[in-house]
Amino acid sequence: MNSNNNEHQYKSGFITIIGRPNVGKSTFINQVIGQKIAIMSDKAQTTRNKIQGVLTTNDAQMIFIDTPGIHKPKHRLGEFMIKVATNTLNEVDIVLYMVNASESFGRGEEFILEKLQSVKTNVFLIINKIDLIHPDELITIIDQYKDKYPFAEIVPISALQGNNVDRLLDTIKNYLPEGPQYYPSDQITDHPERFIISELIREKVLHLTREEIPHSVAVIIEKIETRKNGTLHIMAAIIVERDSQKGIIIGKQGSMLKEIGKRARVDIENLLGSKVFLELWVKVQKDWRNKATVLREFGYREDEY
Repeated sequence: MNSNNNEHQYKSGFITIIGRPNVGKSTFINQVIGQKIAIMSDKAQTTRNKIQGVLTTNDAQMIFIDTPGIHKPKHRLGEFMIKVATNTLNEVDIVLYMVNASESFGRGEEFILEKLQSVKTNVFLIINKIDLIHPDELITIIDQYKDKYPFAEIVPISALQGNNVDRLLDTIKNYLPEGPQYYPSDQITDHPERFIISELIREKVLHLTREEIPHSVAVIIEKIETRKNGTLHIMAAIIVERDSQKGIIIGKQGSMLKEIGKRARVDIENLLGSKVFLELWVKVQKDWRNKATVLREFGYREDEY
C-alpha cells in the first residue's frame, strides 16, 4: 500500500536555467510551456528579468526560471543582469547549465563554471542545439565538460526541434522534492501580462532593426484598458538612448513602427485571446542603462533579487 502511495506523491520545484547569452534558454522554455512567453532573438542579452514558465502535469509542477545570459558586465544594467542570474542559483532545486553544442568552449564557459563552484544545488549540463552538430562530436563535448564540474546529469537536447526534451523533463522530475502545486494548473507564468506584452514588443524591435538598434531599448506599458466592444487598448512607449535610434524605430513615414506594432499585436492577441488595439510611440531617454533611478523606473529593481 505504501509503495503505491509513494508512486503518486506530488512533486514540485524550481529550476533555473543559466548559460551564456544566446544558447537557447528562452527557446527551451517556450518549447516546454508550448506558448511564447520568453523573448527570442539571435542577439545576445535579450532576457532581462527572471521569467518563470510553469509546467503542470498530473504528478508534478516544474517552475522554470530563465535568467539573463551570464557574461562580463560592461555597464550598470549588465551588472544588474549578472546579479539576477547568479542570485537564483542557490534558491532553486535544480540548476540547468545550458551550452551551445555548435560553439567551442571559451572564456565565457570558464566564467560560468567558476560561478558554479560555490553552488550546492544539483547542476545538470544541458548541451543544446545538437541538431547543428554531427553525433560523433557530442562525445568530445561531454568529455570536455565532465572533468571541469561534477554535474548531476548531462543531457543533450535540441530545444528548437524538441529532441530529447521529454527525457530531460523526466530526469528533472526524478530530482524534484515532494511538494505542493504552487500555481493553478492553467497558469504558465508568474509575470504579469503587461511584462510579457512589453517583452513581445521589444522582441519585434530587435528582430526588425537587427544591428541598428543595440540593447539600449526598453518597452514600458503605459496603459491597458478594455473598450466597450471588448477590444483591449494597449499604449506602450519604446525607450531608446539616442535621437538617431528613435528615427530608425519610427522608419520612413512611420513604416518601421507600424510593422513592429503589426507583428507584436498578432503575438499579444494569441497570448491574451482577445482583440487588441496597440498604440506605440518612441521616447529618447539619454544613457538610461547607466542611471540607477531610471533603471528602477523601468522595472529593474535590485531589491527584488
